[in-house]
Amino acid sequence: MAKIISNLLTSLEQIQNFKGKYPKQLWYLFFSEMWERFCYYGMRGMLAFFMVHQLGMDEENAGLQYGATQAFVYAFTFIGGLFADKILGYRRSLFWGGILMIAGSLILVVDPKEFFFLGIAFNIVGTGFFKPNISTMVGRLYKDNDSRLDAGFSLFYTGVNLGGLLGGYFCIAIGKRTIFSDFVPQGLEWNVAFGLAAVVMIISLLTFAWTQKSLGPIGLSPLEHVGAGRKRMLEVVTYIASLAIIPLIMLMVEKTKYTDIFMYIVGPLSLVYLIYEMRNFSVSENKKLIAALLFMFFSIFFWAFFEQSGGSLSFFADNNLSDNIYGLKLDPNGVNNSANSWFVIAFAWLFGLIWLWMNKKKVEPNTVVKFGLGFVFLAGGFYLFYYTKFFANPEGVTSLEIFTWGWLLATFGELCLSPIGMSVMTKLSPAKVQAVVMGMWFLASAYGQYFAGLLGANIAKASANSTNLEKLNVYCDGYKQLGLYSLGIGVIMIIIAPFMKKLMGEAK
Repeated sequence: MAKIISNLLTSLEQIQNFKGKYPKQLWYLFFSEMWERFCYYGMRGMLAFFMVHQLGMDEENAGLQYGATQAFVYAFTFIGGLFADKILGYRRSLFWGGILMIAGSLILVVDPKEFFFLGIAFNIVGTGFFKPNISTMVGRLYKDNDSRLDAGFSLFYTGVNLGGLLGGYFCIAIGKRTIFSDFVPQGLEWNVAFGLAAVVMIISLLTFAWTQKSLGPIGLSPLEHVGAGRKRMLEVVTYIASLAIIPLIMLMVEKTKYTDIFMYIVGPLSLVYLIYEMRNFSVSENKKLIAALLFMFFSIFFWAFFEQSGGSLSFFADNNLSDNIYGLKLDPNGVNNSANSWFVIAFAWLFGLIWLWMNKKKVEPNTVVKFGLGFVFLAGGFYLFYYTKFFANPEGVTSLEIFTWGWLLATFGELCLSPIGMSVMTKLSPAKVQAVVMGMWFLASAYGQYFAGLLGANIAKASANSTNLEKLNVYCDGYKQLGLYSLGIGVIMIIIAPFMKKLMGEAK
């Protein structure tokens, strides 16, 4: 046993003492994550459109159910991370999540209309087990304080967005028959689109299976110290419990009033627990935790606006956007789903260089100001979404080019905010509650998705029974309001930056 442990430790040391910029294991995790994100963003991009055009829902109810779906995805990311930490380990959790996602996609292949909510429930729970744990394994490839870690996560983030770019475009375009229509039998386009999500998820798991030995001890079970019988029992109970909860998730997504109840309860309970734990910390530690809670609070608004992409902007793309970008014919829903990922890939490196250059000049904005700038850029993106109304034809169809430029500005907002969110949570939380704080960060994202659904549903409700031109005006005016709210929040964050810096102490 001692020899085995010694070999594992040696293996971990060899991994973390890699030469160059990236460890080879990062590339393996890159491709596993890329294909999983293809599956996730492909499914996400189809949901609202499918509910309206195949399930016969109105846009208001489809928006609510889209928001519920995405809220549960992020809520279960927190839960899946806890089970991986305590019972399964990151590898088993990843495999189990991938299997559930494949099962969910295959259920949808069989009959996407009849089994829609069952398949989605499988995917919600599966994503919760898969997503947080592969990211954690990336961090374990590096020693503490390794200056190359940020570069590693930047590369990994590129894999996330490459998957989002491909999945976001191809799945919805196949379902709408705007691509590959000569090869896909009439009436089976949605079966094929959901099937593609299953195929790429299988590729993701096979990639991980073939390369996981290179990870040494990273991601193995945390229960190696307990008896084999007890370890097996806890794992089996976890598998059974995650399957048993699927009907409940299915019910709560289908009947969104239950989602409302869940969201009313889970956030306040987590906040009460954190406040209870704060009694054990020093004044400076509690100030940092207050700063962390403020970051979470503001992030809810950001994601509530930004995540209109899968809801109201999906309907807007379907009803009101042309299929032409500077002479190139593209599916407008595919562009809406994938433009953000394309711009992240194209410009993330540039933002990194800009921050480095500003740091050398000692003018780099602090984390709070970056958050504020994220909202300002997002406001610019929504203003361009609004501005498309002035280019509409009498049928209410407007410019896909201007819409795409709007996504460029919104992506700049994401690049100011998203990459530093998880990092600042770890810096502001004491070790004892770091997992809780990180979970609350994911829950804040879940609330953002939930409110995104409510906002999108309200816009859709206001445009019910309207002509296409009237619908365009209602949606564009709604985006103008979201832009104004975003601008206001951004200005507030920049103004309160000195106060937030005092709360954060030495944390940067």
